[in-house]
Amino acid sequence: MNVKAGMLSKEQEPSLLSLLPEVEAWALEEEPQSYIPRNLFEYINGAAEIYLAYDFNELIVGQYGKEKETDEASLSVEIYDMGNEKNSFGIYSAERFSESDFIPIGNQGYLEEGTLNFLVGRYYIKLLCFDCGDESDEVLKSFSGKIVKRVKDRGQLPPVLSYFPKDGLISNSERFILHNFLGYNFLHDGYTASYRIKDQEFDCFIIEGTDEQDAQKMLKQYLEKKSNSDIQKTSMGYRLKDRYYHNIFLALNGNTIFGVMKIKDDFQDVGERYLRMLLESSKK
Repeated sequence: MNVKAGMLSKEQEPSLLSLLPEVEAWALEEEPQSYIPRNLFEYINGAAEIYLAYDFNELIVGQYGKEKETDEASLSVEIYDMGNEKNSFGIYSAERFSESDFIPIGNQGYLEEGTLNFLVGRYYIKLLCFDCGDESDEVLKSFSGKIVKRVKDRGQLPPVLSYFPKDGLISNSERFILHNFLGYNFLHDGYTASYRIKDQEFDCFIIEGTDEQDAQKMLKQYLEKKSNSDIQKTSMGYRLKDRYYHNIFLALNGNTIFGVMKIKDDFQDVGERYLRMLLESSKK
């Protein structure tokens, strides 16, 4: 059954509904379903909390089937409106793996067996193909391409990701955490990236304040929380010892806090070097 847009409730955002694609030989089998924060758990019970943690706005789900009744192939389209590019990257980065099979669709996407997940602008989109056989990847790419064309503001990956040094960076390990960064409710808008240099693994992080005063306040609160740690002033900022993250190096520049963590005692020079590279990258 080819469902028309007018069959949705008046509360449905036309802009979100308009992203559902028209693909040759495929048609919507039922009325698309819309979910908002208060009832998202009805669709993804057990996983809704992580979407809500990124200020999820709305989800629309379209169930497609082949127009030929003899073909049992079906495909579901899930379009999550996350409000802005940072939040869509946040939930996308929380669900991807660095070793995923990435493809150039939207801002970024990856294929798994029978699924294609990608983000474009403020939207995080998940496609699941059932009984599609050998044509699965081709069908998923066709649907995703048509969806991207319907998005007016396609945006980009967060520009702050370019601050992370490339040397030793584990590809596609970058993440964005909107709330409760590092487990503290006063830290927000944090980015992390994982590194591996020989046998050493560590993380770099970036925390964006709304302004310089906000960043200063977050850093002050963090240092106060770590007052029982061995905190030392350095030429760039601070170094402190942490039970879980080992040596942490911190610096403040404008409205941004830069840091390196999980540095072992014998490799403190690595922490200092990467903190310096973060600061230099932000000034370019």
